Amino acid sequence: MISETEKALVQDSIALALEKGAEHVRITFNRNTEDLIGTLNGEVDKITRCEDRSMSITLFVDGRYGAFSTNKLDKASLGAFIADAIATVRMFAPDPLRRLPDTALTCKDAKTGDELGLCDPAHEGMTPARRRETALRACIFPGTSGDPRYTMISEEGEYSDSAFDSYMADSDGLSCCHSETSFDYWVEITIEDPEGMKYSGSWWDSSTRLEGFDPASCARKAFAQAIAQIGAQPAPGGKYSMVVSSEVASRLVSPLLSSMSGYSIQQGNSFLTGKLGEKVFGEGLTIMDLPHIKGESGSRLFDSEGLATREAPLIEGGVVKEYFLSTYTAGKLGMEPTVDNASRPRVMPWPRPGMDREDLMRLCGDGILVTEFNGGNFNPATGDFSYGIAGTLFHDGKAVRPVDGMLITGNFVSLWNNFVAAADDARRCMSKLIPTLAFSNVDFSG
Repeated sequence: MISETEKALVQDSIALALEKGAEHVRITFNRNTEDLIGTLNGEVDKITRCEDRSMSITLFVDGRYGAFSTNKLDKASLGAFIADAIATVRMFAPDPLRRLPDTALTCKDAKTGDELGLCDPAHEGMTPARRRETALRACIFPGTSGDPRYTMISEEGEYSDSAFDSYMADSDGLSCCHSETSFDYWVEITIEDPEGMKYSGSWWDSSTRLEGFDPASCARKAFAQAIAQIGAQPAPGGKYSMVVSSEVASRLVSPLLSSMSGYSIQQGNSFLTGKLGEKVFGEGLTIMDLPHIKGESGSRLFDSEGLATREAPLIEGGVVKEYFLSTYTAGKLGMEPTVDNASRPRVMPWPRPGMDREDLMRLCGDGILVTEFNGGNFNPATGDFSYGIAGTLFHDGKAVRPVDGMLITGNFVSLWNNFVAAADDARRCMSKLIPTLAFSNVDFSG
């Protein structure tokens, strides 16, 4: 948690900036620690510890604006830094739309930083020995996860835990704290089949709380992912139903969210410009921002300038309901501020809750299950996309054979108007709650 001494340092720095000529000031103080144990083939390969403290200072001076950061946090260094920063801002062009947010819209509830239950006291009990034990216990090398047909060539894993604390204050009285712990594990496994061909798979998991965190399951899932690639080859080109696994489905949702950014709208670099309040996508698409889910990473009470987050529909029944508008971009567009980004967006299950990936495959009958995206591009101004994919061809809802080396192309408006269903299997460890998704009439080429 942020100490009273650290809060006092921020408040003293705000007072100093005002004394030296700033009209308004916002300061964010961040503190982060991370411990990492890396393993290679069942043995400890590296150990790292990172500690960081920094201060970001936003200055409004004589109708001008500038943002600066420093990790020299003693009072003498801060005094010289702030004086130099103010002198620099005075050289910028005036920008009358730059201002602190309306105090009526800012967060008032983030007093301790743990209102959302994101900080696990168990983190304080993590010792070097316990981290080492956790990392090694998650390894399965040189095993075969119960399948003797395949030889494990290598296993590279990383266990880490971290604590992040942030305090934001401004000269209009804003005072907000955020604290969060995280326990993470990632592993990549390479196997060899009887013909000598090598395949790799990876998996990761993360949790704000140690209880229930299961890094040992990751290696088994990575192994299965590698096996699933054996014998992959392109399917014939054409239009297919497409099911996109929850592990990678954010690739088709993130472009929608980025195109709702106020900056992109203001710059005319979004295919959703002018679409607020219009039905652009299929009836089944509803995306909610759920920023106050307790205990889950991504939950936030305030955004990067202190605006209070809230539960809100982003897209509802295919209708674009909201843009992400900071105080500045809202002023540019002549609109009211919302928040600068989605905190915890969730694609809602449709047409019914409780469905999983297999349900969507049965619903589609025949098609391609996408489990990996390999590069590609997206044009934010037009919504056109082209992505390389790998996955599994399925028939009558059942897997037939793996596929790779294929390309999907199209436009996000038409893709989401061919939206069929959303499962109810979003991974809670991800900041975006995106479940398995199904679409019809998607163009595939081999």
